[in-house]
Amino acid sequence: MPNPVLWTPSNERQRASNLYAFAEKTRALHQCAPDDYDGLLQFSIDEPQAFYNSLWDELNIIGEKGERVLIDDPDIRKVRFFPDAKLNYAENALKQPDDRLAIIGHRDDGTRREITRRQLYDLVSQLVQAMRAKGVEKGDRVGAIVTNDIEAIALYLASSAMGAIWASCSPDFGPEGATDRLAQVEPKILFAVPHYNYAGKHIDVAPSINAVAKAADIEHVVLLDNPKADAQYEVDVQTLDAFVAPFAPAEIQFERMEFDAPMVILFSSGTTGKPKCIMHRGAGLLIQHLKELVLHSDVKPNDNFFYFTTCGWMMWNWLVSGLAAEATLITFDGNPFYPKAPRLLDLIDKEQINIFGTSAKYIDALSNMNVKPRETHSFASLRTILSTGSPLLPENFDYVYRDWKEDVQLASISGGTDICGCFMGGVPTKSVYQGELQGAQLGLDLDILDDDGQSVVNQPGEFVCRNAHMTMPTGFWGDESGEKYHSAYFDKYDNLWAHGDFVEKTDNGGYIIHGRSDATLNPGGVRIGTAEIYRQVETIDEIEEAIAVGQDWQGDQRVILFVRMKDGIPLDDDLIKLVKTRIRKGATPRHTPAKVIAVKDIPRTRSGKISEIAVRDVIHGRKIKNTTALANVECLEDYKNLPELQD
Repeated sequence: MPNPVLWTPSNERQRASNLYAFAEKTRALHQCAPDDYDGLLQFSIDEPQAFYNSLWDELNIIGEKGERVLIDDPDIRKVRFFPDAKLNYAENALKQPDDRLAIIGHRDDGTRREITRRQLYDLVSQLVQAMRAKGVEKGDRVGAIVTNDIEAIALYLASSAMGAIWASCSPDFGPEGATDRLAQVEPKILFAVPHYNYAGKHIDVAPSINAVAKAADIEHVVLLDNPKADAQYEVDVQTLDAFVAPFAPAEIQFERMEFDAPMVILFSSGTTGKPKCIMHRGAGLLIQHLKELVLHSDVKPNDNFFYFTTCGWMMWNWLVSGLAAEATLITFDGNPFYPKAPRLLDLIDKEQINIFGTSAKYIDALSNMNVKPRETHSFASLRTILSTGSPLLPENFDYVYRDWKEDVQLASISGGTDICGCFMGGVPTKSVYQGELQGAQLGLDLDILDDDGQSVVNQPGEFVCRNAHMTMPTGFWGDESGEKYHSAYFDKYDNLWAHGDFVEKTDNGGYIIHGRSDATLNPGGVRIGTAEIYRQVETIDEIEEAIAVGQDWQGDQRVILFVRMKDGIPLDDDLIKLVKTRIRKGATPRHTPAKVIAVKDIPRTRSGKISEIAVRDVIHGRKIKNTTALANVECLEDYKNLPELQD
């Protein structure tokens, strides 16, 4: 039975969308009606030369396109986009420097600041001059331990403007986590916040700064704010104000780079070992992000665009690309529920946000708190809600349309750090179905394979991409042979990108994500995703959240469900019976856990994803390979040597 339709764009809204306009302009190429997204998608896959040539023009890319659009190759890793092109990411992000607001920055402590496009351009100009004066050159790495704020965005753009390679992490990673990431890429210079606020607490970042600077032997350390009087630094530091003081704003000499030149190093979560240093080309990020923002998220010039993210998550890079779409970025750094649960929702009305992005976990948390913004907020400006980080449960689709706003595009999007972009997500000309991502993003030939490697529909399987895409990494830093890169994505299937997700494609052309395939449960040799279990647990009011893993048991695997109870409610036999019954009836008998065990907390990565692999390894007595990837690693102690798992 198909999932119910929750929202369909009106004819007026369809025709007003950027995607519809693009389909109309290119109609002679694909011969499809402007609202025929499936036809447009197939054209973008079958005719990549025509599609990407049109895309460059549609997105008004500043740079030299060159004669060739694409050099094809049987090996998708060797396909080259725009091989003759020269462009600069920051030049596109900083276009039209005028008095329009570029960024409105909010902080945990209630601070609100703003900067115009002209002021941002001038600040970037000063930063470029100052970095060059310190000897930073094209190809050098610029390290950063920063919060999601105006200065971090300016530094990111300055690094790009001069052809350097940016690598950042959030200050909450701590000394070991920051060093594991940044020291690997040997930055020439380090920028860092000396301190930050979170939920009213003031946190010193000096230990992380000292650790990274020492491990990477960094000469120049610049603090984005004045240090506290009692902060202890083991390296020479200077403030950002002093760093740029000798330089007056001037015209920026943007370093136009070849298409494949790396601009960003992102770090994997590191839950299975030391974080991978994933290199991304600036040109690919620019065009891919603008495709996803302008065509799939319908971001328009002068829109107010918000995404709740830290600088250690690829959604921050995605958010910054909104400047190239001439949107005003709304940023927030801190606890999204401090000092009260609707903190971010208040921003929607206060800043007249048009596109609001957050995590599935945030939406789920508000639902569990019974927050009903429709009763307290206007949301008149809000057109689109974006959700990612983990699958958005069907019940939370219902929650948004019931308790937030009826006429809104709810786009669950999915991709990852590996591609710094999206495989699946919003389609403004299509309906939203309960529990489904609306469709594949243009240009991407996605497929779902069963255990025999055959394509399947309406059946969960291994998610792959069959063709080259612009944000396939250029490689991993330090992986000269490319062996690690190959094993990460191409070991499982020959010449197919295997992303590691367990996904189902529906007859609607939409997608349902059932979880990570490396955390897929396998009782009785039948692969099942964890999302089906979580969906049923979500219906039980007494449970706050849950995590399901497979335990090797007597030559097979059994499902173990750990639950965090609400408000000290005990997990008694009746509740355990209810959980098992609800899962058995709502999913299948194979989904039913052999054990249901209460725990105080559930481990999460710093980007908010529950870490099923960490729990699985702990209950099997295996060593957790990278504890710094977890925000609350201490909670894993509760999962060790549990007597319930011995019988």
